[in-house]
Amino acid sequence: MATTTRLPDPVRSFLAAIALGGGGLAVGTILVVITQLAALSAGVELTPLALVVISLVLLQGIAFGGVALVYTRYRGLDRSYFGVSVPSLRDIVAVVLGYVTALVAAFVGAFLVSTFGVQAGSNQVTEIAAQDPEVLLLLIPASFLLIGPGEELLFRGVVQNRIRESFGPVPGIALASAIFAAIHYVALTGGAGGRLVTIGILFFPSVVFGSAYELTDNIAVPALIHGAYNATLFSLAYLVFKFAEMNPGEVPTGLLF
Repeated sequence: MATTTRLPDPVRSFLAAIALGGGGLAVGTILVVITQLAALSAGVELTPLALVVISLVLLQGIAFGGVALVYTRYRGLDRSYFGVSVPSLRDIVAVVLGYVTALVAAFVGAFLVSTFGVQAGSNQVTEIAAQDPEVLLLLIPASFLLIGPGEELLFRGVVQNRIRESFGPVPGIALASAIFAAIHYVALTGGAGGRLVTIGILFFPSVVFGSAYELTDNIAVPALIHGAYNATLFSLAYLVFKFAEMNPGEVPTGLLF
């Protein structure tokens, strides 16, 4: 009688976390592509603004949130698994400190890259904003309504928690942050080396999000930090596009999640 070799629990936990993160990205990408093809076949030309809205709703909203909820339903878990609650005063303090720390970490990383003359990747939003900078104004509220909540629900609420079950809190934060930063490879433009440099920078704000979640056990905290972080960078990018004489590739949107 054949025997089945069972992978060690830590290995299964890590592979499951990668599958969940990658699965959310894959589902969202498929939904976006199907929508674009449907619009094309119907003779509808999607504007940059429409493309951004479609991506936000289908990827961060439906795909990321859907994968997270399907996973918890599969395991028989409820929302307490994520730690969802109205932020307390302590949580608000954590949001403010986390927001400042995440921005400092990102800009220090960007400064070091610039100082050493290393080429970093740029976020694809740069290309869209180069055509229509007003798109960035939509992304500011979307950072709080879709991007922060959707990405944190999946990558902190599910991926980090799944890794934590086998590895503990510190490896859970580090590994989940690495996975989260790495999936942004497909959202970046430029050579492989430049994309990897940007991923390295993004790892540190991601650690801040994960640490805030671990310390507060409230998914609303990293969601708010993430939203404020992205909203700030979108605002800066908009000001640069509108009032500064810079090439699109010089706008620091590579730091976006």
